[in-house]
Amino acid sequence: MLFISPSTYAAALLFVCLMGGIYILSLWDVSATEGGKTPIELFLSLFWLPVLFMVPMLTMRSLAEERRMGTLQAMMTAPVSSFEIVLSKFLACYLLYVFFWALTLFFPIITVMSLPQAVADGRIFSVSKIATGYSFIFVSGAAYVAIGIFASSLTRSTLVAGMLSFCILFIAIVGSALAVNISPSDTAWSVWAESFADYAQSFKHLEDFSNSLLDTRPFFLYLSAAAAFIGATSLITEYRSS
Repeated sequence: MLFISPSTYAAALLFVCLMGGIYILSLWDVSATEGGKTPIELFLSLFWLPVLFMVPMLTMRSLAEERRMGTLQAMMTAPVSSFEIVLSKFLACYLLYVFFWALTLFFPIITVMSLPQAVADGRIFSVSKIATGYSFIFVSGAAYVAIGIFASSLTRSTLVAGMLSFCILFIAIVGSALAVNISPSDTAWSVWAESFADYAQSFKHLEDFSNSLLDTRPFFLYLSAAAAFIGATSLITEYRSS
């Protein structure tokens, strides 16, 4: 239903226009400075802006709307489990998330077609940085979409689900970056909390990926977080529909 809805493609058009503007600003910034970052690095460094707004919009209706309309109980009478229902909701939203971001891959392609000399300039176009940067977007997106599905399972209101998803994502992305700047006390708990916040920093992970530093820890973090939220959502869905 997501892929045949006209509103999906209207949202995709708005997303591409917004991200296209950000990419143009990134090109201008690179051309005006002598910094070592490529446009794709500057472009992806703002990934949290579309994530905070796009993921709640994609996921807020997934289960909250089903509960409000009473169709969730009807689905549970079919020969499918709550896990299969939640997983199908997750995959639909995640594939749409990937589709939206995949559209932005045309930006560097258009840059190369318009500026052939950009291929020879590593500051303008770098295949490795594009590949690793988008790997982070797609891997981290699994956890972010799972968080949105989880928030949608907690309420019947799509608006509340969207607000919950936004708040949880803000804490997960921005909160972890702010937490490491707080001076911890000498207690073991505060030291552990600081080390965990440093481990969960999305901005640090993106920087490592953009520098072609692939580590298994971010993969484990995002994929295990996605699995945990999907599992929790399945339990909540099973309980609420019983």
